[in-house]
Amino acid sequence: MSIREKLGLKALHRLDPERAHDLSIMALERGLVPLHGGPVTSDRLQVELAGMPLANPIGLAAGYDKNARVIGPLSRAGFGFLEVGAATPRPQPGNPKPRLFRLTAEQAIINRFGFNNDGAAVIGQRMAARNAAVPVGLNLGANKDSADRAEDFARVLQIAGSSADFATVNVSSPNTEKLRDLQGGDALAALLARVMSARDAMDRRVPIFVKIAPDLTDAEVIQIASVAREAQLDGIIATNTTLSRDGIGGPHAGQAGGLSGRPLFQRSTRVLALLHRELQGAMPLIGVGGVSDIGTLWRKLQAGASVVQIYSAMIYQGLSLPARLAEQLDDRLARERISLPELTGSRGRDLI
Repeated sequence: MSIREKLGLKALHRLDPERAHDLSIMALERGLVPLHGGPVTSDRLQVELAGMPLANPIGLAAGYDKNARVIGPLSRAGFGFLEVGAATPRPQPGNPKPRLFRLTAEQAIINRFGFNNDGAAVIGQRMAARNAAVPVGLNLGANKDSADRAEDFARVLQIAGSSADFATVNVSSPNTEKLRDLQGGDALAALLARVMSARDAMDRRVPIFVKIAPDLTDAEVIQIASVAREAQLDGIIATNTTLSRDGIGGPHAGQAGGLSGRPLFQRSTRVLALLHRELQGAMPLIGVGGVSDIGTLWRKLQAGASVVQIYSAMIYQGLSLPARLAEQLDDRLARERISLPELTGSRGRDLI
């Protein structure tokens, strides 16, 4: 991390977290953030995700660029792919502020945004106009006041899906009441049937992923794996934020919302390893939760991830993190003489 980046992060951390987030988006829009220049890549790092060729396996998780405002700059930060959103059919303001909290000692974040976004139509237009060097996916959400939340996911895909390289059904955010109920077997199967029907009516085949919670029982994870296989999904993202506060202290530990960052790593990685065991390569897995350095990235791949996503760690380590991680991964693959496909899932059973 450069001195300039360290000073910038120090200044942002003196501000309210949501204000700092908004300023970072504005700085990217105005070209004020030094960027790598494009995706980090090599023969060792190149990988395919649901038919999409990626320069490297490190992606940006949904939630940072909620409204697809800075796709172009982010695609030059070293990432292999990006995910924007979540988008809902209609714009909505989200939950009351404050709704974002730093837990600096734990290198963690608690948020209860509640799908605040400009709506699927506006986000889709921005995605269509993007100038990005990497694939860009759209996270699908549901309006808080919707009478039929399951239909909302299909509706967002109908409105904005043609502009996306992939789409993620986000039934695992803890910040919209009862949304996680849609992860149950029958409810999830019915929801996915609607989404897949909407996808089949599009002019091109967009890969569909589902993003699940880390707070599921083993039986629930196994059931989701079965439903995903039956629905012929293109992948599973494991995982979203957690409601658990195990081992967390400090003044914000009791705040409502989803916890992300380092404390999520063990919980999310175990879910990932369980999915890998159950699916036996039937579809790729995207590992999210607590990746903050080459060690946690390596273990996430060993647990079964074909690719990973990061977000919270950048709040503490800056936007140079994805490029650094990709370069360190390339070096370690070369040093240990192992390929990404060989690494994926190589120690999954040890982590269950």
